[in-house]
Amino acid sequence: MQLTNGVISVDDHVQEHPNVWTERLSSARWGNRIPHVAKTPDGLERWFVDGEVLAPDRVATAAAAMPDRTREPQRWDEVPRVAYDPHERLKAMDADGVAYSVLYPTVAGVAGQTFGRTTDPDLELACVQAYNDWLIDEWAAVSERFVPQCIVPIAPIEATVAEIRRAVGRGHRGVVYPSVPMHLRTVPHLNNPEYDVIWSTCADLGVPLCLHAGASQRLQYPAHAGLSAELSAALGAATAPASTAIVLVNLLCSRILLRHPGLRVILAESALGWGSFLLEYADHQFEQDRVQDYELKPSEMFRRQCYLTGWFEPVAGHIKYLGAENILWSTEFPLATSTWPNSGRTIEHCFSGVPDHEQRQILWGNAAALYRIPEQTNTRERVP
Repeated sequence: MQLTNGVISVDDHVQEHPNVWTERLSSARWGNRIPHVAKTPDGLERWFVDGEVLAPDRVATAAAAMPDRTREPQRWDEVPRVAYDPHERLKAMDADGVAYSVLYPTVAGVAGQTFGRTTDPDLELACVQAYNDWLIDEWAAVSERFVPQCIVPIAPIEATVAEIRRAVGRGHRGVVYPSVPMHLRTVPHLNNPEYDVIWSTCADLGVPLCLHAGASQRLQYPAHAGLSAELSAALGAATAPASTAIVLVNLLCSRILLRHPGLRVILAESALGWGSFLLEYADHQFEQDRVQDYELKPSEMFRRQCYLTGWFEPVAGHIKYLGAENILWSTEFPLATSTWPNSGRTIEHCFSGVPDHEQRQILWGNAAALYRIPEQTNTRERVP
């Protein structure tokens, strides 16, 4: 099934250009601590952040657009323009039937966790603000079809809230946040009341809180040294969505959702299948353990406030448990696991047996409501 005006992909990634931070941060103040690309002794190129190599095996994440989909770029001149050029990205979206693309970072971390690891709050804030401004100035300004989401400093909380307000004021429509900030540096547990002002700010501003799978590798099974690079990558890709189960269970047990009924939480790159099992089991466990003083069952909290994101699996069997109103869809571009450039064919397969009105809800309506995207629009007439 292909909607007339395309689909809203709620989880795509921008590859930050090497000048994002070098042009926005003071070299006199920060020097080599500024995120930048530099050559390594073996002649390859890598990102360096605060003096440390960010990813030892790549300079960019763009496998879906590479001639060999199992290989990531090793030098910047190998990076496909479609990964970092918004004009080229629009062409790729048109070819794949994508009307709007909701953007997540890459170098900054899928949840902004790259900067959350620093113990220097001034550097963290400078890097966060540079990314947020760049996304508005260089992507959102090119086309309204790009839906920007801000990253934030994880501490102090006052700085987090201030940046949310500043970024949303500039046009950001979602807040990307690390699901386990305690894994980044010494901060209070996510469930503590100190964070309530963050959740209430998101709810008051009407922007979703976005928790991306894989943001905490400590929730995933570590790869054995004896595995090949390909198998290690497969292990990481397969365990990242499943690790979201831990994140969701914490939300359902923490009372965060009950304290903030207006908060909407998107679990990006989550997949769907495990959610059906988890919600049924969580309800059972609440009943078996006689959990008291919860106004709603786990499945009811989820139905009211949470969203899982699919991109590759058949949908019909999960609607009964998750609800069509709680499922979003994406292409995952330009990650290796992306359905691009055959997303239309994938959608046709995955939505077999799903009524048209539920297809429209999952592929457009739910995301349109969350991100304030018009229900009816002819995007193809607006390609620059």
